[in-house]
Amino acid sequence: MRLPCAGSATPSAILLIHCPDNKGIIATVSEFIAKNNGNITFLDQHVDAGKCVFFMRIEWELNDFAIPVDKIGEFFDVLIARRYNMNWQLHFSHEVPRMAIFVSKLPHCLFDILSRWKSQEIEVEIPLIISNHQDMESVARQFGVEFAHFPINKANKEEQEQAQRDLLTEHEIDFIVLARYMQILSEDFVSHYPNRIINIHHSFLPAFPGARPYHHAYERGVKVIGATSHYVTAELDGGPIIAQDTIRVSHEDSIEDLVRKGRDLEKIILARAIWHHLQRQILVYQNRTLVFS
Repeated sequence: MRLPCAGSATPSAILLIHCPDNKGIIATVSEFIAKNNGNITFLDQHVDAGKCVFFMRIEWELNDFAIPVDKIGEFFDVLIARRYNMNWQLHFSHEVPRMAIFVSKLPHCLFDILSRWKSQEIEVEIPLIISNHQDMESVARQFGVEFAHFPINKANKEEQEQAQRDLLTEHEIDFIVLARYMQILSEDFVSHYPNRIINIHHSFLPAFPGARPYHHAYERGVKVIGATSHYVTAELDGGPIIAQDTIRVSHEDSIEDLVRKGRDLEKIILARAIWHHLQRQILVYQNRTLVFS
């Protein structure tokens, strides 16, 4: 069930487009909207001159728009998209996505997401939290979210991932956030959610892989630490990057300082990536992202 977007006074439509660069694309798309009595509230575009590819995000109000919501995509495809050989996505602000959170034992990202959700900072439905451990069950209960425990090992991984997918389907989940989920998803699992699984990790990768990256970084005397959020692909930690940032550290910082500062940054960058995804501001092209402001 799709819920109306409580914070949106005026429902809008959002188009994300990429296609071979050509003359008149902006004018043609804008005219399509204007002729059907739509009011454009956002338009941003970019041209990759080296590859001759055009990118655009455009948003307009649906009040008084002449084409019914369920027919907009069909009209746009026939009248414009085919002519310009466009790849396009159409989204509506009144549709609130349903997000599942995967987590293991570390609580910082989970608490941050749930707090932003409960305070209505992000408009999303969170019907489900999945974990390979039971540590976060009390947190899920505290926030009134269903918790599902799937212990995973080499012998049962395929079976458990199938059970997870069945549960995600049952809850009509649109996208997944890995809030420090310390399991590698199989290629088959990832293939069911292309550009719909968001991960967070420290930005030392691949320099300091493993379970104790901040300890290794401390030993090397690093001067910056960071965090990266990206879409998950079959290539481990190699998916399209959504958001990144760094903070400076020094010899005065202890290992505990690095861990604390790193986790703070992980929360912020993961929240930023989720925000961009919910606002339909991300366009993925050849394992890269364009993130419109």
